Amino acid sequence: MCGFHACKKDEGTTPPDGSTDDDNPPVGGTFEGVIEYVKTFGGSNEDEAVDVVQANDGGYVMVGTTSSNDGDITDKTTTDPDYWVLKVNAAGEKQWSKTYGGTSPDRATGIVKTNDGGYILSGHSRSNDGDVGGNEGFHDYWIVKINSVGDIQWETNFGFSGSDQALNIIQTADGGYFATGFLDVTASGGMGNDGRNPEHGVGEYWGIKMDANGNKIWRRYFGGSNNDRSYDVVQTDDGGFLMIGASESEDFDKLDPKGSYDFWVVKVSAGGDNLWSKSFGGSEIDVAYAVTQTTDGNYMIVGDTRSIDKDVTNPLGNADLWVVKFNKNNGAIIWQKTYGGDQFESARSVERLPNGTYLISGSTRSANGDVSMNIGQNDAWVMIINENGELQYQKTAGGTSLDFADSAIQTTDNKLIVVGNTESNDIDITVNRGIKDLLLIKVK
Repeated sequence: MCGFHACKKDEGTTPPDGSTDDDNPPVGGTFEGVIEYVKTFGGSNEDEAVDVVQANDGGYVMVGTTSSNDGDITDKTTTDPDYWVLKVNAAGEKQWSKTYGGTSPDRATGIVKTNDGGYILSGHSRSNDGDVGGNEGFHDYWIVKINSVGDIQWETNFGFSGSDQALNIIQTADGGYFATGFLDVTASGGMGNDGRNPEHGVGEYWGIKMDANGNKIWRRYFGGSNNDRSYDVVQTDDGGFLMIGASESEDFDKLDPKGSYDFWVVKVSAGGDNLWSKSFGGSEIDVAYAVTQTTDGNYMIVGDTRSIDKDVTNPLGNADLWVVKFNKNNGAIIWQKTYGGDQFESARSVERLPNGTYLISGSTRSANGDVSMNIGQNDAWVMIINENGELQYQKTAGGTSLDFADSAIQTTDNKLIVVGNTESNDIDITVNRGIKDLLLIKVK
């Protein structure tokens, strides 16, 4: 339990230059690959973190959802889900905790540190009271801007009568914001596609470009007749956007379906025009959750695949963590690789590290293949791959119950912070506070 397991996809091989993993530590010369601490936060109900950023003071700011009104949650009296932001110092000690929402369920999905030292939060809300200034139907995109100590500076909602959910947000080069997720097009009656001819579907990728104050500049949806959900987005070098996620459609904007659900990439211009799209996958369910730009200017997406054919050439288990690197200009696959063992693996985040390797967080149920050990049921799993997809380090953490990692970052002191949730109360998890706790792991 004390260290990252150093390995290659081809065990026992040595790189052509004669170097080893130890010659090229993944996150700086002082990286040891051992757990510095594991901490849990929350109350007696369900609490989780889905994303994390490093604060300017060296601490960490996590966002997630809480249904608790006790323990670490001190500003909430109800047990309906609310956005939850938790700030800890570098040692993992709580500094402040704040919740945001109304009297109906509100669930956070992402956080980004903004240019002014504050933070922008994405998620979806069913409330029309409390901190929530409006609701257009069932779920709305709910975007919340907070300052460095968690005070709301502004909030805004977007949606129609159905379930419209923001699943991530970024700050754009012009100081504005771009939120991605999905729109219930059936419920909106085709609305939400400003400036583009409506095309009808069930649920489609929905991108909303905002200015620095959250005012809508444009909004467009992309997809087909079935379910399409965008989980992540990056701004491209030309000022446009690359929206990624999963698509079940086989028509309209979806031109190259592969199977049940596909990894689906949509490249849009700075003004929201659809420039091209690309599907990756096989005959079964393949879902992409995160994207990053690679050192050579191309892109890498991560998620999971249940397929054993077409683009998936090396299936390992029931579901594999799947990484696809593709060309920035047309989406052509540069390489794709599966990781895991004979059970179920999935990736939820990917971040490019300064030395050109890539940090991926997710979960695993396996105890073989690329996975060094299984602690119990589902474990939080973090791994590092190089530019060619070769596995450099990997580590499981958790207890004998369900443990998940949803986001991981490199810190300014060359360590790793991993966040997610846990239902365990043993092994790595020394304190269990409720049904499900926010999980924080630091690796030095």
